[in-house]
Amino acid sequence: MRIFCWAFYILNFTWCSAQDQLVLPSERLPGNDTIWVFKPADYHINQLYPTVYLMHGLGGKYSSWSNLVNLQNYADKYRFIIVCPDGFNDSYYLNSPLIKNSQFETFFIQELYPYILKKYAIDSSKIFISGLSMGGTGAFYIFLRNPQLFLSAASTSGVFDLNLTGSRYKSLSRLLGPYNSNKKRFDKYSVINLLDNLKGSDKQILFDCGTKDPFYKCNNDFRQKCDELGINATYISQPGSHNSRYWKKAIKQHFNFFNSLIENSEQ
Repeated sequence: MRIFCWAFYILNFTWCSAQDQLVLPSERLPGNDTIWVFKPADYHINQLYPTVYLMHGLGGKYSSWSNLVNLQNYADKYRFIIVCPDGFNDSYYLNSPLIKNSQFETFFIQELYPYILKKYAIDSSKIFISGLSMGGTGAFYIFLRNPQLFLSAASTSGVFDLNLTGSRYKSLSRLLGPYNSNKKRFDKYSVINLLDNLKGSDKQILFDCGTKDPFYKCNNDFRQKCDELGINATYISQPGSHNSRYWKKAIKQHFNFFNSLIENSEQ
């Protein structure tokens, strides 16, 4: 399928060369996917850049992360390309076995990822993925099923066990079927049950959760399973709840973590 893309100049003139909005139509999605891309201010096609995919939470869209923090500042400070796709409100970034045009993982792997890799000057050995809440879940879901495409992944306030989220009776039941009759399917799509895919790997991951977050327990369970499997995981348990105040703090830790992996690889 041919992919079309439009770039828009946005916000103010001084940022025109540093930010793009892309629109990718796909039969795998319920509509065109809008992606906001932030490049370092000194971006040059003759230099390769690390790249971070940022996935938004439930009810959000491609602009949600930029409304939360100044992503242009992050792109400039760390000299990363930052890619923010639209997860269509409640896609959970997975392939629904029930809905033909809700195949986000396949869209990401077969359409978005190669398109971004071709369009921008990206160092393919330094690609990361992260997100908050549903986006943290989706980031790890995509990463654990396709670890060869990323150097690392991170999550803040992720829902690692889909049996523990209230949306199992709403969004997830729409995607996976009624919860009470499809619990095995909910287990199959829970990222805590995908950790075996990383066993024996030297890849490092980061995840964090606030101590007042409703998903704090499943993040602790995730940490315990990482320990059991010998996975190189950094877990940050810190004060905070499931809100924007916490995520503003947490995302800095993600970028610092990704940057440290790059620095260590270059020593």
